Amino acid sequence: MHDIGKIGIPDHILLKPGRFEEDEWAIMQTHTTIGYKILSDSQSKYMQMGAIIALNHHERFNGSGYPNKLKGSDIPLIARIVSVADVFDALRSVRPYKHAWSIEDSVSFIKDNSGTQFDPQCVDAFCKRLNRILEIQKDYTDN
Repeated sequence: MHDIGKIGIPDHILLKPGRFEEDEWAIMQTHTTIGYKILSDSQSKYMQMGAIIALNHHERFNGSGYPNKLKGSDIPLIARIVSVADVFDALRSVRPYKHAWSIEDSVSFIKDNSGTQFDPQCVDAFCKRLNRILEIQKDYTDN
């Protein structure tokens, strides 16, 4: 649900196999605000939470993210949690522009970006529960 705004991104950008041009990247970044707009009018507390996640899951702990360059605890906790999970899932998945990373390389990336991209407390929680996360990932793999 955090990426629901990608339905508003043209396929030629969304499915592009290479790096984005500057204008394409600007369009891709709008998926956060599009998703927020889709979910935020709901009366459901779950959809409201989804709206917060959709808007903020690309913010970075050091303030260099988008769309609002929020920093640290100004980023809602649920978005900081989803950010770690989303990046881990993306690294472990095949995409048109990349191969799937190993578990070890993916975890190393998460750890290496603790305090910059990710909330260090969320990274610690992720690492402590990694075995359970991998079990869940295995249970829900599309095979």
